[in-house]
Amino acid sequence: MLHSLSAQIGQSFQRKLAEDQLRFIATHDSLTDLPNRSLFNERLRHALHQGTRYSRGIAVMFIDMDRFKVVNDSLGHSAGDRLLQDSAKRLAECLRESDTVARLGGDEFVVMIENFTVPKDAAPKDAITVAQKILASLARPFFVGGQEFLMSASIGISTFPDDGKDAETLLKNADIAMYRAKDQGRNNYQFYSAEMNKHTFERLAMESSLRRAIERNEFLLHYQPKLDLRTGAIGGVEALIRWQHPDLGMVPPIQFIKLAEETGLIVEIGEWVLKTACEQNKQWRDQGIPPMRVAVNLSARQFAQKTLVSDVARTIAQSGLTPDCLELEITESLVMDNPESAAETLHKLKNMGISLSIDDFGTGFSSLAYLKRFPIDCIKIDRSFIKDIPTEADDMAITRGIIALGHSLRLKIIAEGVETKEQQDFLRSNGCDEMQGFLFSKPLPAEQVTALLKSHSHKQNLNVVEPRKRA
Repeated sequence: MLHSLSAQIGQSFQRKLAEDQLRFIATHDSLTDLPNRSLFNERLRHALHQGTRYSRGIAVMFIDMDRFKVVNDSLGHSAGDRLLQDSAKRLAECLRESDTVARLGGDEFVVMIENFTVPKDAAPKDAITVAQKILASLARPFFVGGQEFLMSASIGISTFPDDGKDAETLLKNADIAMYRAKDQGRNNYQFYSAEMNKHTFERLAMESSLRRAIERNEFLLHYQPKLDLRTGAIGGVEALIRWQHPDLGMVPPIQFIKLAEETGLIVEIGEWVLKTACEQNKQWRDQGIPPMRVAVNLSARQFAQKTLVSDVARTIAQSGLTPDCLELEITESLVMDNPESAAETLHKLKNMGISLSIDDFGTGFSSLAYLKRFPIDCIKIDRSFIKDIPTEADDMAITRGIIALGHSLRLKIIAEGVETKEQQDFLRSNGCDEMQGFLFSKPLPAEQVTALLKSHSHKQNLNVVEPRKRA
């Protein structure tokens, strides 16, 4: 009898454990063990009921990890999963027991803060305090697989009752505010405001137009020549994308590149730019214009693609161009996000015979140690150092220093944004190799560049200027 009763109790206990386990699986994220979207919504609805009854405030925070996809694409999903698990722990440590943090999926988390007094015409201090703690916590270095990573987050905040009285509205408005935080440079928090709805609508409309632009072939390339400061020859051209919008007219890159990067559309756009630029350069060669390099900018998302090297090789082969007629431009911040992986990718591209440039040099996290390790052929001095020459002594000193540094490493130096004869004379007298800017030529459509190249071909030696070989 006692044995039978004991067995029944044991079975009941096992059933209870199994039920609890199933309930936990159904309501929690399998990777981080945080509440999932379903449980978060349930808790938020309960909190809203209590908030309405007792006139207490609630804040909902939508948190998105900045540039997480770059890490995930570069190091693989296992490293990305570890990063998410560590992030989840840090988020939980920033909260009180009464608060809730959940993972919605991907690199998106959401936090609910309950039971605070709703201030009049002011942001709730409780939400500000938590947001600041979260940003500080996520800014500390992460260590995954023996490597150090610096991460940040963008946080959007909506509050009850001002920004919504139901769970769906509060989440939607917090999401809108999060995108405003990204627009403000990432690594910050933004409270929702009604004006953001207009901004979000405009963003969605622009994203929709951007997707259609790819399908409708609305993009085109302009090319800006690079002038050799020693010979006066055109040493190459840089391909720059333009968008011929059917309603807005010519849309400059500054208005759509950032959105393309955030939505991932930049990968497809970048592939089109590379293909079109290579094909155009081959056409110039077929027309008898001496060989030269066409430079193409790589975005962070493109560079993080595991198929980048093979994609570039295929594009060059299909165009009929030789690899030495292509130059790829990358930014300092792009390679400094993950130097080990960047170095491996750059060496593979260099071994194909492609020339490599660091764009906007001096504006990022310059590291001489890494600069020596990367197989770079050229550095481009950012226009911000050129525009006030010769009136600004500091800019002149910086520019001289970059030229001397580059030449000591046997790199070619190009100055961007040259607009005056005085700037050109200063650069030539200090040994700068090439320049590009409105003084010589603004970016031009392909047919105008073709005419310019032909007019120069009988005056100057247009052979490709080979980069200095490392000792």
